[in-house]
Amino acid sequence: MLWFEGSIPAAIISAKEQSSIFVVVITGDDEVSAQMMSSWEDDGVAEVSHNCCVAIKVDAKSETCSQFSQIYPVVCIPSSFFIGENGIPLEVVAGSVSAEELMKRIDKVKQVSLKSKRQTITVTCFQENTLIMISVIRLWFCSESLSRPAEEGGASASVVVTPGEDGSSSSDDASTSSQPDRVLDAKVERLTKKLEERRDQKKKEEEGEIKEMERRKIGKEMLDFKRKNEDEKTKRIMDERSREKAEEKAARERVKAQIALDRADRAARYANNQEEVEAARLAALQARQAEAEAKKEIVHRERSAIARIQFRLPDGSFFTRQFSSEARLNEARQFAVNEVGNRYGNFSLATMFPRREFTADDLGKTLLELELAPGASIVLLPQTGRPNNTVVQSGGGFWAVLGTILYPLLAVWRFLSGFLFTSPATPGAAGTRGPAQQPNTNSGSGSSSSSAEPKRETLRKRTLEKQPVDFKRDGKIHRLRNHQDSEDENNTWNGNSTQQM
Repeated sequence: MLWFEGSIPAAIISAKEQSSIFVVVITGDDEVSAQMMSSWEDDGVAEVSHNCCVAIKVDAKSETCSQFSQIYPVVCIPSSFFIGENGIPLEVVAGSVSAEELMKRIDKVKQVSLKSKRQTITVTCFQENTLIMISVIRLWFCSESLSRPAEEGGASASVVVTPGEDGSSSSDDASTSSQPDRVLDAKVERLTKKLEERRDQKKKEEEGEIKEMERRKIGKEMLDFKRKNEDEKTKRIMDERSREKAEEKAARERVKAQIALDRADRAARYANNQEEVEAARLAALQARQAEAEAKKEIVHRERSAIARIQFRLPDGSFFTRQFSSEARLNEARQFAVNEVGNRYGNFSLATMFPRREFTADDLGKTLLELELAPGASIVLLPQTGRPNNTVVQSGGGFWAVLGTILYPLLAVWRFLSGFLFTSPATPGAAGTRGPAQQPNTNSGSGSSSSSAEPKRETLRKRTLEKQPVDFKRDGKIHRLRNHQDSEDENNTWNGNSTQQM
């Protein structure tokens, strides 16, 4: 709010120069006065009263307020006086009102001030027009009365007025002088009536304009009210829609959160189940591994208790014998000496994989210490000389001499019999025969070495072909063979998958 900085007389002069409403606001130090001043300081109130009011603020305890109260009685504090140009209070606001109410009061005061201005202007114009018309009429009648005596002057000079006629002429002059006055009054009355009619017409026009302004104002207020209602309705609909969207969003968020919790719960349960399954699987695997290790250890111990030694001869033949793993290497060598006799003379024992030749010190060691258990292949290496680190061959006696003499004949016989006969001795016979069969074995080992392996393979294939097979093969599918006769093989099947006997 823009307050006038000056005294009350200066504010009155400024209001008259601007043709504005003079506003005097009397305030105190109480809370009601503060509320009233806050209403006056509102932006809407300042905008409404900007070009139509000259406002001054007066303290209730000042001398200016005392002088003002002598002319305009101050009933309560705070008070707001709206004074027109003629000094008459147009509106007095006692106490504190809201900014909206104050704006309505200012609009009302503006309308009253405008109406009073129009009435003042109308009355002033009417008075001025009346005075102008009266002056015009008076001038017209005066000029007309002056021209009439000048025209009647010649006739009056030739007329001789007698004393008797003098009285009658004076009465005629009086009647003639009163007659223009009556005519003037009649004309003035007619003009007055016309002016009154014109004033009434102007008044009606002004009232019509005021009614039109009020109608327009009411229409504008109605439009504003409708627009305000529509805006409120639209705002309410938008608020409801926003609230519904917020509720839907919150519901979706709750559903998503619940789904996430369910998924997390399922994942946790699945993880627990997986952990349990994995733990059970690991426990079962460890148990199986422990069982397999135990079985392997048992088998290893069982296999380690027996040493299966294969003796390979220089001519390619071989024979096999099982010994105890705690037996000495000397026992195995003695068995080889008994088997081969004196055919190769002095020989030593050796392994090919890994390459190792046993010495006299190794003869006192067990087969397990020499890593010949549970199985090994020992090669007999004939020696021409007699080194210090080899064992001296014991004497073969008569059988050794006889074997040496008959060895070429037996070799030829075995070579020929390999082509003539198809059922030679099986490889396992050499390991199971006793000492009584030693000469035959010694004599035939050299001749059958070259042809024994192919014949054994042929015999094995024939034996497998002759053995009954408990399954039959159809492509990659193997079916178990049922040796019993079944009547189902003779049944027939119709189109709807049922059997006919």
